[in-house]
Amino acid sequence: MTIRTARPNRVQEFRPRMHCLKKLEAFVVEMQDPKNGVKGSDQKLNVTTIPHVLAGNAIIAWIANKMKTTTEEANVFGTMLVAYGYIYPLENHRKLVMCNDASLYRFQAPYFWPSQKWVPQDSDYAIYLAKRNIRKKGMLEPYEEAHYNHLHEWLNHKWDFIVMQAAEQYKAGRDRMKPDRVVFDCQERAFWIVNRPPRRTHSALECVPERLLDPNVEEKISFDQHRRMHIFYQQAIMRSKVKSSVSIGALVKYITTYKNHDPFLAPCLPSNPWQTDNDSYWTLNMRRVEVPTKMRVERWSFSLFELLTDLRGRDDFKVFLKKEFSGENLAFWEAAEELKWGTASSMSAKAETIFKTFLAPGAPRWINIDGRTMGLTVKGLEHPHRYVLEAAQTHVFMLMKKDTFFRYLKSPTYKDIQKKAQNPEAHNFSPAQLEQNACNRSPGIDPIILWQQEEEEKAKAAAASAPVDVKAMMSKIDRKK
Repeated sequence: MTIRTARPNRVQEFRPRMHCLKKLEAFVVEMQDPKNGVKGSDQKLNVTTIPHVLAGNAIIAWIANKMKTTTEEANVFGTMLVAYGYIYPLENHRKLVMCNDASLYRFQAPYFWPSQKWVPQDSDYAIYLAKRNIRKKGMLEPYEEAHYNHLHEWLNHKWDFIVMQAAEQYKAGRDRMKPDRVVFDCQERAFWIVNRPPRRTHSALECVPERLLDPNVEEKISFDQHRRMHIFYQQAIMRSKVKSSVSIGALVKYITTYKNHDPFLAPCLPSNPWQTDNDSYWTLNMRRVEVPTKMRVERWSFSLFELLTDLRGRDDFKVFLKKEFSGENLAFWEAAEELKWGTASSMSAKAETIFKTFLAPGAPRWINIDGRTMGLTVKGLEHPHRYVLEAAQTHVFMLMKKDTFFRYLKSPTYKDIQKKAQNPEAHNFSPAQLEQNACNRSPGIDPIILWQQEEEEKAKAAAASAPVDVKAMMSKIDRKK
């Protein structure tokens, strides 16, 4: 059995961004220039004097002046330098951000820069945690303690060697001057914060999918590729173009409409479950929850597509159509969706049922579509396939979009669900509560199981609402007798 003690080689992941890292390092070297760089000073941290300490606002002001940019952009660039490990905070070391205040920072030693490309192995991290455990007398951070216990179990075969190395490094560190010892401890801790970040912390150095091609190698284009490119560009020139003002206006309208519903632009209510490990958001937004949230109901009004893709909104729309005695259009649209996404074996039976229910002369739920679309659809049903109802489904969808959808938005049905909708309050968890939520995480239910449960409930409801064949029931009773 092979025991893994190191993480995979990340040379391939570093190669595409090496040019970016070299630029950052040249900028950091310029920041450390004694004459024109950021001015540092000696500062007291607890009772120890630390040399060459920088203030966050001084770093941001220097970046803004050097790059001729705004303070906000300089703050973002400074945060990137902290995230990559070129600058590290002395006080709040767990937050890898650049604060525009008097927070204290130092430049990281070039040995710990990402361009060195040495792989931080699990055994090295175990030695660091063991040394920190000796120095802190067992008082590690919660995430460090979890890593420590995991590595103790994982590297149990050489744990004595790890503890011995940690003890030797701890003894060697005690021989240094106290300022040098504090500085080295801060540098080492900053390195492992970047390479082994705490839970829910974004890492700028996390591995990405490996590239199949080397971006540094010049690609030779063959004659056939040149010919294909020429044909492609000729066809692109002949295509009709949309004015940039029209496309930009549509994009602005879309962003304005959806900005409060985008988790990257607006916070999730009551909280983002991926950050807080609290699943209230998923519970409140289940597929067929009884009382939806206000944000969800508001999204139904954006378009008919949004309303129909949400199962809870579709159920509400069915209630409205039942009151208006016009539910056959939505029923046909749902039947076409089932045919499109159903199994191949049941395609013929479903197509025949759809024809008898919605399209045949005198059908019980006959839909009103134009004669040309009806003729093409009926002719296509002789040899059914998944998209045989595409034209009729699009026609019915446009009919509902132009007429029924806007009447639904003005109806008492939609206004009542707006009044009943929930508006959850935001969760304000402390760091200790977030750690507790992460430790108490419960295993979730597989989405496929939830989907199967919904399908079973739907089948039971359909069986309960189906008309009872009295003759068949009587024959079953006679057989039992």
